[in-house]
Amino acid sequence: MRFKHRFGPAMTVPVVGAMSACLLGATHSFAQNANWHNLQQLAPGQQIRIVLNDAKSYTGQFQSVTDEGIVVRSSVGRQSVERQKVLRVSIRSRNHRGRNALMGLAVGAGAGIIVGVASPELGQGRCAQGSCVNATSASLAGVVGALLGAGLGAAIPSHGWHDVYRRGDNPP
Repeated sequence: MRFKHRFGPAMTVPVVGAMSACLLGATHSFAQNANWHNLQQLAPGQQIRIVLNDAKSYTGQFQSVTDEGIVVRSSVGRQSVERQKVLRVSIRSRNHRGRNALMGLAVGAGAGIIVGVASPELGQGRCAQGSCVNATSASLAGVVGALLGAGLGAAIPSHGWHDVYRRGDNPP
């Protein structure tokens, strides 16, 4: 009862509305992945992974799909899988290593310059006359930060599998 008195009816409606919207959005997203016809959007030759009901999986190139099943070319040859045996079909997302390296470069350069400007050990040490900032030290720290950031950004794994089809609770 304390919960009801603390928030009152004025807070209940927005909270229940937000929770309902989240639940509806999650249900809609899952319903989209549970549609077998999503597989018709795949291009022949596209890298896919099929997971079967018994947890076996096939990875290979997509060949074709019908209402009865899906065909994939894997390392063992052409595999045809019946629709009722398919639990999930996923595609491999693109690798974003270059994008991550550029983002790391920018963040590292900015952080390096800030450290170079703020650190008295890299600068002149004491503020005698004029500016306390040593431009050469700040620039050097920016270059080092940019190199470290670019390396870390490129090292971050950025690809994975994205489900295109996931069977719901009731099989076809």
